[in-house]
Amino acid sequence: MARSMWKGSIAFGLVNIPVELYSAVRDHRPKFRLLHAKDEEPVRYERVCQKEGKPVAWEDLVKGYEYAKGQFVVLTKDDFKTAAVEKTKTIDILDFVDPKEVDERYFETPYYLQAGKGADRAYALLREAIRDSGKIGVAKIILRDAQHLAAVEAIGDALVLTMMRFSDELADLGDFTFPKKADIRPAELKMAGQLIDNLVSKWDPDKYTDEYKENLMRVINAKMKGKKPRLVDEDHTPKQAEVVDLMARLRASLEGKKGGGSTKKPSASKGRKATRGGKRVA
Repeated sequence: MARSMWKGSIAFGLVNIPVELYSAVRDHRPKFRLLHAKDEEPVRYERVCQKEGKPVAWEDLVKGYEYAKGQFVVLTKDDFKTAAVEKTKTIDILDFVDPKEVDERYFETPYYLQAGKGADRAYALLREAIRDSGKIGVAKIILRDAQHLAAVEAIGDALVLTMMRFSDELADLGDFTFPKKADIRPAELKMAGQLIDNLVSKWDPDKYTDEYKENLMRVINAKMKGKKPRLVDEDHTPKQAEVVDLMARLRASLEGKKGGGSTKKPSASKGRKATRGGKRVA
């Protein structure tokens, strides 16, 4: 059993439910260390002062904020304590909102909330109440001395907490230039829609695999045994980078897809926003 990374309680109104926080994601990609090519020994990192060119001990390090090029304000531990909000052990649910109203760009990393000792009944009651409401809870939590915005929702038998970004963390769409809808020809839009219809399928997360990771592990295992790796076959067709005739490309794609895939149009409920509130798989 994995170790909990945080213990506290969910708080909303006058209700407090003990919970434990666990990571809901796993990183299976291989980890690498830098080695000295000559003797294949690990390389140690050193903290070197740019001015003196000498290593600096941990006890001689301070944190600084660069407010201008080469100009810093040094912050002490007391400065960080002054700025810190009250360090609570609660997930404070502030509001319950319609998940369809929340821009997907706000959501980050998911975590499982497990019921604390003696809290199974209260946990299950909150989970089912959230599921029946069709809403998600918007909360704040202090984790590793920093305050985070988070969403609390029911997924299967679990309450899932997903870290969220604050509004000022999103880049403004107005800072970028995107093509206008007026540039689209109706015939092109219809043909693109037909191509999408041909690719409609039921969501199956196990269908999508990390081929690069699999090939990398095959290379690693083969080198350990002194053998040649057997790699996953993939499409090596060169990708076109130049501008092409969109209609011609769409026609070619449709002809290649004939006879395969459903032509049934996807329901408006498909998509991550509509599957929140207990139906989306973390």
